[in-house]
Amino acid sequence: MSARYGGWIYLFCFSLVSGLAQQNRNMTLDVVVTDKAGRPVPGLEQKDFALLDNKQSQKIVSFQAAAGGAAAADSPVEVIVLVDTVNTEFTNVAIERREIEKFLGRNGGALAQPVSMIFYSDSGATGTLSSRDGNAVIADLNQKQLGLRTIGRSQGLSGGMERMQMSLSVLQKLADHEASMPGRKLVVWISPGWPFLISGMDQVLESQKQKQWFFDSIVALSDGFRRARITLYNIDPLGTADALSLRATDYKQFLKPVKKADQADIGDLALQVLASQSGGRVLNSSNDLAGEIATCAADANSYYVLSFEGLPGDGPNEYHALEIKIDKPGLTVRTRSGYYAQPER
Repeated sequence: MSARYGGWIYLFCFSLVSGLAQQNRNMTLDVVVTDKAGRPVPGLEQKDFALLDNKQSQKIVSFQAAAGGAAAADSPVEVIVLVDTVNTEFTNVAIERREIEKFLGRNGGALAQPVSMIFYSDSGATGTLSSRDGNAVIADLNQKQLGLRTIGRSQGLSGGMERMQMSLSVLQKLADHEASMPGRKLVVWISPGWPFLISGMDQVLESQKQKQWFFDSIVALSDGFRRARITLYNIDPLGTADALSLRATDYKQFLKPVKKADQADIGDLALQVLASQSGGRVLNSSNDLAGEIATCAADANSYYVLSFEGLPGDGPNEYHALEIKIDKPGLTVRTRSGYYAQPER
């Protein structure tokens, strides 16, 4: 077991962008293949995969299959469960904590992969150790003094924007931190998401400067996730109570890639959108949070790691769509939907 987090996220900086992203043309993709019942499919070979970059066939430079939770020593996999107290009511946080302990305590606490936790509040974040011993993670969690949200949910547009900016800053800092760590990370963010479609927020991006900020933030997060090998998952703790709300489905209208600043919309940075585009999942219709966390973590039990040489961009931040095809019927592939390429230097 190890202590993975050491106060890396206690101060918030609302600017996600620090200049043009540097392009690393060697790309690594973590790919999950499932059957019609949603079960991961092991045993595939490199010849079963075809990779398209902007609809152009690309050579797969390297291929690795990870099954049964086994990953190479130099390419480990970890599950990071993040509890969001900024965008979630306090009463729901208490329920989440019980469900997380239920997940950690399965099989006597024997976890298939190392699991760590982060509790995120507007005063900072508290992380636990990373361990395959769920009981040890629970014990460490119980010793933490967890901060509570002080931002009111009734602050309307201003409060909604503040919570959104804080949450995006946390995501970027997490990506920056994890980029220095080897291997794949499954980040399970438990939250109904930030209020990106509340009344009046459609007026936020009226200026070109605002649209440019959002576009630059989209690029920065996409690049950060790719470098850190983060797959993001979103679990809505409201479960069936939120299943019929607009929030459960409205994010889907923002899943198309944003190719330039003029196309940027506030919904493009929704938690559900970021999760979908990273190759993760959005789960919002069950009260079994422990089961949903286990469903996300199961993606680490059988997956494939592909690498290829990304194409250069004709200009800065040129969006490239990625597609992986499987030469077998009835299978579904999940991986990141694309990347932002930079010109050759």
